[in-house]
Amino acid sequence: MVVCFTSCDANRVFDLYKIVPEGSWNQKESIHFEFEISDTISKNNLFINLRNNHEYSFSNLYLISKLYFPNGKEVVDTLQYEMAGANGKFLGSGIFDVKENKLFYKENVRFPVSGIYRLNISQAMRKGAESNGIENLKGITDVGFRIEKKEVDE
Repeated sequence: MVVCFTSCDANRVFDLYKIVPEGSWNQKESIHFEFEISDTISKNNLFINLRNNHEYSFSNLYLISKLYFPNGKEVVDTLQYEMAGANGKFLGSGIFDVKENKLFYKENVRFPVSGIYRLNISQAMRKGAESNGIENLKGITDVGFRIEKKEVDE
């Protein structure tokens, strides 16, 4: 059984979830991931994984990501994801209160240098046209980051 579990996820390069304390994500608190890359040839798909519950009261989610390279380079992205359909039901998988979403972050990425990379993710939600962000975003219970080696195109 262990062999099947390991072989079924052979494309996984990195996969880690971090718990959001009390299911309330403070706008000043980034979720940090650190990972080592040695393969600078293969292409990878990068995902941000989120778990949310019924306390999440929005149909979308805005995030700011900061990816730090071993050579000092930094890439900052503002990301928007749909969290609910037009009918108001949360997207993602899960049959109970918690829904899990695997969201594309970057596609076909070839890491240019080997070494330790860091990724910081923070929430950037606002109510309507207000300039101040939501201080504590309720309903996000876990934030994850996953790197999958892209299968070779045939």
